Amino acid sequence: FCSNTDIGWLKFLKKGFRHCFLIINDGSNWITYDPMSSFTEIAVQKTPINFNLPKWFENRGDIVVATYMKRKHKIAPLSMFNCVEGVKRVLGIHNFWIFTPHHLYKFLIKERI
Repeated sequence: FCSNTDIGWLKFLKKGFRHCFLIINDGSNWITYDPMSSFTEIAVQKTPINFNLPKWFENRGDIVVATYMKRKHKIAPLSMFNCVEGVKRVLGIHNFWIFTPHHLYKFLIKERI
């Protein structure tokens, strides 16, 4: 979670929670999934596998929450696509009432195992 945004009206969102994205370790690579308003960026990061990418993001001031993907075979509720919805779809979260990065953060902290 981060405050980075080029969209002025997103400044009303809680500082530190204006955007969200995923970093995924597949066992060999760090992959970033960043759903933005104009496009979605998916990239394999050119770092050694032992590079601590979550710590790197924390050191630059972002908030990192470790979580997992939930595989559900049910249709997700209709929702406007934004960064939160993109992250929820990857993680398998089907909660209609999570629509800001801070809502998602609170949900992940509460549901963390």
